[in-house]
Amino acid sequence: MTNREKQLASFNKLLDVMDELREKCPWDKKQTFETLRHLTIEETYELADAILEDDKEEIKKELGDLLLHIVFYAKIGSETNSFDLGSISDTIVEKLIHRHPHIYGDVKVTDEEEVKKNWEKLKLKEGKTSVLEGVPKSLPALVKANRIQDKVAGVGFDWEEPHQVWEKVQEELGELNEEVKNGNVDKIEAEFGDVLFSMINYARFINVNPENALERTNKKFTKRFQFLESAAQKKNKKLSDMSLEEMDVFWDEAKKYFK
Repeated sequence: MTNREKQLASFNKLLDVMDELREKCPWDKKQTFETLRHLTIEETYELADAILEDDKEEIKKELGDLLLHIVFYAKIGSETNSFDLGSISDTIVEKLIHRHPHIYGDVKVTDEEEVKKNWEKLKLKEGKTSVLEGVPKSLPALVKANRIQDKVAGVGFDWEEPHQVWEKVQEELGELNEEVKNGNVDKIEAEFGDVLFSMINYARFINVNPENALERTNKKFTKRFQFLESAAQKKNKKLSDMSLEEMDVFWDEAKKYFK
């Protein structure tokens, strides 16, 4: 049996298990698109965590959970003859072939950027009225900003050089500082949003994923703070009873420990 045949056999077994669970398990029988939605989002974040940790075994497990959800949605869709795994596969294959004319047609491209630009142009030809239609409304704001900027850049609406974006960041910081001095909370929030948006844009120009970068800092801060808590506990101290200067001593130790 070839590796492809083994994979297909494993996938067929998953389909059989899904059929059986949907028929016999009280919990699985009750599930709908709506009840699975929040669970799918949770599983996606768990996969994202595993990827950031570079834990290959955990990535495998989380991919399995996501694959189960896809199979589950397909099973529910098949029960009303709306769609099934076959039609889902056909749809994505057709889209991939259509959007890769440099592979399946006679279009010539020289790099990744040309591929991305062609991709956005093809989507507009498919009937979309805006390149931003494909950005999910429910995305977290930071991720959404990154996707918005990436998509408009795909049709040429972009800065030319990184230093131009950095100058924009400085400009936005200046405007934020002015509104902080003025004390208008609504305007402060608006300018703070502009600073974040420009920083996310700059991240793209220096090849940094802002979501990954922020989560990396979140994890770093969490480890250091938990070290601080543990160090204080060992000395029978409560953080709430300590001065900032005392906590800074443990914080510096944490920075050295996790360096």
